[in-house]
Amino acid sequence: MSQEKILMYKNKPLVRSGDTIYYGDMADKYVVCMQIESTKKVGDLDVADKVNVQLLSTDQELSKRKRLVKSAKKDGLFAAVDIAEAWLKRYCKED
Repeated sequence: MSQEKILMYKNKPLVRSGDTIYYGDMADKYVVCMQIESTKKVGDLDVADKVNVQLLSTDQELSKRKRLVKSAKKDGLFAAVDIAEAWLKRYCKED
């Protein structure tokens, strides 16, 4: 049985499903959901233009509304991943 390799960024999983990208480990207290809202053409490639970034609690006991901790809109995927990394560092740090 072959296991798919999961893309990792700074030792955290980065998983994409359509226009949604999840960053972080579900075993941690928080993960980040990045929703690509629009793209632009750069040469032959479609590149993320506007990205909605949300820091979410992984606590299944909370309602969906209460799981949302922070949100931001970013221009481009690089800026979105940059803020996602900063949030996870701050909120998932070891106690």
